[in-house]
Amino acid sequence: MLGYYHFQGGQFSRHSSTSESSQLNCLGCPSSSSFDVYVEEACEVVLAASGEEVDASTPSESEEVFCVEYARDIHQHLRNNEIAFRPRPKYLERHPEITDDMRVVLVDWMAEVAQEFQLQAETLHLAINYLDRFLSLIGNVKRGKLQLVGTAALVIAAKYEEKSPPKLDQFVTITDNTYTKKQLLRMEQAFLSVLGFNLAAPTINSFLHLFMAIQSVCANTKNLALYVAELSLLEMDPFLQYSPSMVAAAAYCLASYTINTSLWPDSLVAFSGYTMADISPCLTHLYKLYASAESRPLQGIREKYKNSKYCGVSWITPPAFLFFP
Repeated sequence: MLGYYHFQGGQFSRHSSTSESSQLNCLGCPSSSSFDVYVEEACEVVLAASGEEVDASTPSESEEVFCVEYARDIHQHLRNNEIAFRPRPKYLERHPEITDDMRVVLVDWMAEVAQEFQLQAETLHLAINYLDRFLSLIGNVKRGKLQLVGTAALVIAAKYEEKSPPKLDQFVTITDNTYTKKQLLRMEQAFLSVLGFNLAAPTINSFLHLFMAIQSVCANTKNLALYVAELSLLEMDPFLQYSPSMVAAAAYCLASYTINTSLWPDSLVAFSGYTMADISPCLTHLYKLYASAESRPLQGIREKYKNSKYCGVSWITPPAFLFFP
C-alpha cells in the first residue's frame, strides 16, 4: 500500500505507509546511473576492485566494477563538472519564508519517499542537487509550495535515473493530494527551464562509489560511508560549502576510521589529489553530524540504515574522537 504525506506548518505528517516487509526490499535494483552505464558500455571486460577479470555484461550485484583505463578520465570529468553544478551555499537568503529547518524536514521527507518508492540512492542525491540548484536560481518561494518543489525534484530525478520511475499520480498521492497533477507538471516544466535541462550532475554518491571501486572496502565500511553521505544531504551549512567529491572523500574516511581505524589510503591520495589536510575540515563537520544523528528529531535516514540490507550500520556507535595527522 502506497503511503502519503502532508506538509503543514513546516512539518510533514505521514498518514500511511508500506508494510515493514516491503520496505526491506527497497532499493534492490542495481544502479542505473550514468556512471555505471558509461563504464559498462566502455569495454567488454572490466576489472573488479580485487583485480579479477569479470564479464561486464553480467556483473555480480555485490561487486563494484570499473574500467581501469577510463577511471581517471571519469574522475576528472566529474571533478570538472561538479563546479558547474554546485548550488549557492547561502541561497535561502533569497527565500524569506523558508528556513534551514524547513529544508531539513523536506530533505528527510524526500529520503523517506525515495525509500517508499524503492528509488536508487543516486536518484535521491540528484533530487537534492536539483532542489538546491533550483532554489539558488530563483527567489521568494512560498512555504506552502516547498513540498511541491521537492516533489518535482524527485519526479525529474526519477525520470532521469530510474529504469521504471513512479507515475506522476503516485507522486501526487504521496503528498496527500495537496497538489494537483497539473500543478506538479507546471513545476516540473519550471524546474527544467531554470536548470536549463542540465541534469547530469556529479553527486556525493557517484564520487563515493568511484572511490570505493578504486580502493575496495568491506560491506560495513561501504554502507556506513553511504549512510553518512546521505546524512550530509540534510544540512546546508556547512556541507554546501564543500564540493561533492570532498564530502565523498570525508564519508569514505569517516567510515573507514570507524570500522578499521584507518583513513585515506595512499591510492586515493594519488587518484583524487586530496590529502588528509584537504579533507580534515569537512571530515570534522561530518563526524559531528554522525555523532549527533541519534539525538536529532528527524530519523528517516537513520531508520533506513538500521535495516540488515545495509548491515544495520546506523546502529554502529560513532568513535569517541577523531585522530588524524
